Amino acid sequence: MGEQTRIIRRPEQLSTGRTDSEIRQACASGNWSRIHRGAYVPSDHLSRLDAYGLHRLRVEAVAGTASAHAAVSHISAAVVHGFELWNTPLEVVHLSRDRRGGGRKSARRHVHSVSFTDDEVTHVDGLRVTTPARTVADLARTLPFEPALVVGNSALHRSALTKDAVAASLALSPNHPRHRHALHALTAMDSRIESVGESRSLALFLQEHLPLPEPQVEIHDARGLAGRVDFLWREQRTIGEFDGRIKYGRLVPAGRSAEDVLWDEKLREDRLRDAGWKVARWTWADLSTPSLVAGRILAAFARSRGAVQLLIAGFHSSSVAMPGGVNPSTCP
Repeated sequence: MGEQTRIIRRPEQLSTGRTDSEIRQACASGNWSRIHRGAYVPSDHLSRLDAYGLHRLRVEAVAGTASAHAAVSHISAAVVHGFELWNTPLEVVHLSRDRRGGGRKSARRHVHSVSFTDDEVTHVDGLRVTTPARTVADLARTLPFEPALVVGNSALHRSALTKDAVAASLALSPNHPRHRHALHALTAMDSRIESVGESRSLALFLQEHLPLPEPQVEIHDARGLAGRVDFLWREQRTIGEFDGRIKYGRLVPAGRSAEDVLWDEKLREDRLRDAGWKVARWTWADLSTPSLVAGRILAAFARSRGAVQLLIAGFHSSSVAMPGGVNPSTCP
């Protein structure tokens, strides 16, 4: 961490001549905020952190006073590795110790007593942390399906992690009571998924028993690349697009406005529709009503089938022979 985020530790302050009374006064005046026993940060910095950043700071504070044999794990390891999370509480810092018993949980710290090997521990920014594979395996076992899918997809997309590596980590504890739950989540994970919203969309497709689409596909037309789409149902000639505000924020280049980007997106979609694709869109808020999103996708499937049937009917009613003996029923 940089100088701005450096944790102020009580032993260091006492060694420079500051007293406990002065430390208490710094906190009482609002200049410092306590984030862990004997660990403080400037309050003005703390106010600028989101929940994710605050958790990352608390991880460093807690790990600094933990046993040398402990490793940052579970949700806390995911934060240290920079993996995205969704609907996952961040109030508690998680550590793991390789021992049979002695696990402890308080309001701010959870020490897990679990078995792990030296190969399942790495170092990040001076912190002893479970590897990406072990971290995803732990969270696949402990989180509900949707949050587990979010963090797993993020890890696969943002790092060199593979599903085989996660499977190997899970295989070390085949008798874990949630082993099958973890395997179910792992099976659904996909490194091509690029955002939390897309991961939640994938979970929705599974929940609503929709055909699984191909993520992040480039569509070409007669002029070349028409666009890169979030999801493609090739057989149904349907494109699925998750519209997140963050997505459009990332796409705004210097010197242009969000309105410019939205206009470009409209032109892109018109081009995709002209190429014969049906488009279904949904937003972050729509994900809270899975049946609504599923209905839009199924409606797009139906429009696509209707367009094909009209095309076939037109061929049958025409006196012009199909070139090359093409069967109209196979036309897209």
